[in-house]
Amino acid sequence: MSVLSLIRDCLDALLHPSARYDALTRARHRAFMAPRLLGSLAAFAAFPGYLAMRGAPSAVEVAAFAWPIAPILLSWFLSRTARYEGAHILSSLALAGLVMMIAATTGGIASFAAVWLVVIPIEAALSASRRVVAFAFALAMTCAALLAMLGHFHLLQTPDAGMAANGVLAGFGVVSATFYAAGLAFGAESLARTSVALLYVEEDRYRLLAHNMSDVLSRHRRNGAVEFISPAVETMLGVPAARLQGHGLFDRVHVADRPAYLTALSDAARGGESRSVEFRLRRDGAPNQGLSADFIWAEMRCRPLDPDSGDGEVVAVMRDVTDRKLQEQALELARSAAEQADASKTRFLATMSHELRTPLNAIIGFSEMIAQEDVLMLDAARRKEYAQLINDSGQHLLSVVNGILDMSKMESGNFEISPEPFAPRPALVNCCDLLALKARESGVDLVTRAPDDLPVVTGDPRAFKQIVLNLISNAIKFTERGGKVTVSASVEDTRLILRVSDTGVGIAADDLKRIGDPFFQAGKTYQRRHEGTGLGLSIVKGLVSLHHGELSVQSKVGEGTTVMVALPLAFTTVDTEPPSKIATLKPALRSALQEPAQQVKRSA
Repeated sequence: MSVLSLIRDCLDALLHPSARYDALTRARHRAFMAPRLLGSLAAFAAFPGYLAMRGAPSAVEVAAFAWPIAPILLSWFLSRTARYEGAHILSSLALAGLVMMIAATTGGIASFAAVWLVVIPIEAALSASRRVVAFAFALAMTCAALLAMLGHFHLLQTPDAGMAANGVLAGFGVVSATFYAAGLAFGAESLARTSVALLYVEEDRYRLLAHNMSDVLSRHRRNGAVEFISPAVETMLGVPAARLQGHGLFDRVHVADRPAYLTALSDAARGGESRSVEFRLRRDGAPNQGLSADFIWAEMRCRPLDPDSGDGEVVAVMRDVTDRKLQEQALELARSAAEQADASKTRFLATMSHELRTPLNAIIGFSEMIAQEDVLMLDAARRKEYAQLINDSGQHLLSVVNGILDMSKMESGNFEISPEPFAPRPALVNCCDLLALKARESGVDLVTRAPDDLPVVTGDPRAFKQIVLNLISNAIKFTERGGKVTVSASVEDTRLILRVSDTGVGIAADDLKRIGDPFFQAGKTYQRRHEGTGLGLSIVKGLVSLHHGELSVQSKVGEGTTVMVALPLAFTTVDTEPPSKIATLKPALRSALQEPAQQVKRSA
């Protein structure tokens, strides 16, 4: 064993560097070099003994013993160039030259050496190259035809009669050729065994990768049927891989994604190019966790297994991309929220430019008129009227600013309420009385329905009044002349239910889901014809939330709106997290508040 290891190490030292890192290439180069070097050394070692027994050799014998130099040179050529096919071609030429030289002096085509022509294509078969085998076959046939032709025309040297009839030489030629062919056969068998062993090693290696990698490997027919799928799918889908054979995987693809799934496999099988597709797969829940089936997002990249064969088989790699999809959806939601915040900022600036400038312009205008009363010759009644208008504008401006500040406090979590027991009916009636004049001036019938036996509620009475005033004021504002606003209160279980209904313009279905957002005002079919910042329902929503209540809105365009507020009879402390939307609007709020103030300074 040590001798074989020594020989193998010596052969590895002679190999070209490019042939040392591939096991099959290394085995082929060894199989080429080993018999030639050992045969040449054996021939040189036997030559002195042959001389002692034979005596002075003939020219043919000297040439035969000199021929082993050629295999040594061929081994050197392969060691330096790594040109395996080229070495086999040169070997075929060298062997054909030796056979032609011996056969030409020992009887031509009838020579004992002519049988060695059969060995030439057999030796070339070890190259595993059709081109080399075809060349060796053509070379052997050409040599045979040339020997036959030269013998037919008596162009060859006449052999010794004894040598020509010597059966020993003929037997030697057949036996030696047989032994050489057997050696070639053993070499071919060794290479085949090495190839099979390497194939098994590679299969085990790829099987190990397929069993342990997180991505799922699969092989499909063109119609999507699964022929093989790696065990990683059990982790991905929670189902044994055997159940996904055939159309088991297809049955788990979401119905809406099946056309894209089959199209990708068909295009890859037909077009010969890689395809990529994303689809949803049904995943079974873990039995020990009691989870139901759900869908995951999977990305599949597929390509033809053998583009040249045309059999339509496709190999695919699948991976779970659910987390990526969730991130994309989160980014999309964040983008939508950012767009809504930007739109809210734009609406806020447009609204505030009107809500702030209108009372400021009135204050500035009428105050200037009072300041120039000598020129304008204003009487006391006119000055009082202007002063009242200035006061009304200031009160409106103060209410706008207070609304913005209250909304900011609620959004930031700094708005504090002071819960205490109070009777809701007197507070409700008082609010309706405060707005009765506004309702009469607008031509709206205000109806109050509050039973006398309403229980005492624990909450902030100021916040309750603000909720009621905002709801009734909004209802009156958006109800046309001749309409009706109904305010009712009742008790259901442990909650006080407050309903404010109107027969006004109503709210479109697309806008209902955004009712309560800061600075949002429902649009197009009922274009803005009333003053307001769009903070009324936002403040109501915030105050209701602080009381751990619920707010709901039902409305139809042209039919009216009903706002329902449900407040618990007993106040409980609830931890609230401040939303972040107002943070994006505070810079715009500051600039909107500063701009009118600067205009006042410039006007002054």
